[in-house]
Amino acid sequence: MEKFTKLAGPAAPLMRANVDTDLIIRIQRLVGTGRTGLGPYAFENLRFLPDGSENPDFVLNKAPYREAPILLADANFGCGSSREGAVWALMGAGIRCVIAPSFGDIFHNNCFQNGLLPIALPEEVVKQIAAETEASQGARHTAIDLVRQVVITPEGAEIPFSIDARKRDAMLEGLDDIALTMRLKDQIEAWQKADHAKRGWVWDSVKL
Repeated sequence: MEKFTKLAGPAAPLMRANVDTDLIIRIQRLVGTGRTGLGPYAFENLRFLPDGSENPDFVLNKAPYREAPILLADANFGCGSSREGAVWALMGAGIRCVIAPSFGDIFHNNCFQNGLLPIALPEEVVKQIAAETEASQGARHTAIDLVRQVVITPEGAEIPFSIDARKRDAMLEGLDDIALTMRLKDQIEAWQKADHAKRGWVWDSVKL
């Protein structure tokens, strides 16, 4: 997993509530498409018109935001199904951080397993960042400093955000839950060997 320390760029304002995982990535795209190939299909129903051409009104099709690394959204972003492909699609589209008032629980957890940072800020703060971004037509960037746990708005205001300490450290080091567990490999193996010596009958069918 790629480390996340600092990030800066235009913050694309997708200010709508209850954006569910089906809107982020259609279920049909998860069949036969690898996790690294989902980016072009992110927000497919919003990005394209029925004839297959780009929707000029969709924010990620506009010049300042085509490669925006930060997405601004309204409440309950990532609700709906548990599909991890929603996170893969966002990251494939170049998005490394989503700022919203709240998130779907499973989506929120999936973000941390893949290196995408979800930041919860009050609705009025998210709208203010969107207003500052749009006022500069995307020329002024938003910055994220995970070490200091602050969002720096286009006008330079520093907004603190809270995050679980364990998840923050894992993001900074680029470690998912499996990688965190493997850091304890020596202790795990030592315990297994000690328990095998004490309760060998439990391990009769297990190879160490």
